[in-house]
Amino acid sequence: MEKKILVVDDEPHMLRLVQFNLERAGYSVITAKDGQEALKILEKEKVDLIIADVMMPEIDGLELCKRVKADSKWKSYPVIMLTAKAQLTDRVSGREVGADDYITKPFHPKELLATVNNVLKLYN
Repeated sequence: MEKKILVVDDEPHMLRLVQFNLERAGYSVITAKDGQEALKILEKEKVDLIIADVMMPEIDGLELCKRVKADSKWKSYPVIMLTAKAQLTDRVSGREVGADDYITKPFHPKELLATVNNVLKLYN
């Protein structure tokens, strides 16, 4: 069965890049331009994984992850944070809100796919 991944990023180029690489690897991808749109999608769609940028307007990736992990309908969804913020404190902040893994921008497509595959294996 094809795995469905929700990718959330306010940068259109990054959104397309992640989507392209995931679809090329055989995943089904839904995109959202911010955390608010992602929450609306989650109300209607079941996903296998969420990849979220940390820095977004209104509802950022950390807040999105916090809300996902606090909601009984979604708390089992794994979350990978994708961001240009690579400091230790940034990675720890992601883990503290429940993120399962962390990828820094710029990323290599092989790193993205390896991280996605590993996180999905943990949840199957």
